[in-house]
Amino acid sequence: MNFSSKLLENAVAEFGKLPGVGQKTALRLVLHLLKQSDPEVARFTASIDRLKEDIQYCQECFNISDHATCEICGSFKREKNLICVVEDTRDVMAIENTNSYQGVYHVLGGLISPMDGIGPADLKIEGLLNRIQRGGVEEVILALSATMEGDTTIFYLYRKLREFDIKITTIARGIAFGGELEYVDELTLGRSIATRVPYERHVG
Repeated sequence: MNFSSKLLENAVAEFGKLPGVGQKTALRLVLHLLKQSDPEVARFTASIDRLKEDIQYCQECFNISDHATCEICGSFKREKNLICVVEDTRDVMAIENTNSYQGVYHVLGGLISPMDGIGPADLKIEGLLNRIQRGGVEEVILALSATMEGDTTIFYLYRKLREFDIKITTIARGIAFGGELEYVDELTLGRSIATRVPYERHVG
């Protein structure tokens, strides 16, 4: 693609680094920004700057938050004895959209994937174990994607969690193998949470 401006080319290159954004889409986004007023562009760039500077991770569940403790962990309406373990913030948002879960979360920050060099030490597993050791947790739901990496992580967590006197469940597999939670429709995901089953059934 030939550019009439080096500034334009550089901006397109940066937008093109975003997931799922090709060069043509990046160009369309940059040209759209050029048509906006100075205050609108300033608000856009300021929001990106603040995102990096001010964003925090909840000290309890590691979800993205504006404060040291996220709104979910800080809410007296949530069931603190029920923890739903997910891969990342996108999964928290997907489950929250179902309006069928009233517990709290624990965000691992990824899945175990030896091929990608990601091991248990790279995830927030110790934080989860520490929460359970403090007491008060009755059930842990392992709500991870139905992929090889997801199943590997679930099995690893199960081996760690079975040492505690808690119920360990996994979401019902109304989700096809290879499916990622963030792409599952809300009705299916909501039913999978509601009809969760003991993980022992999956261990032969």
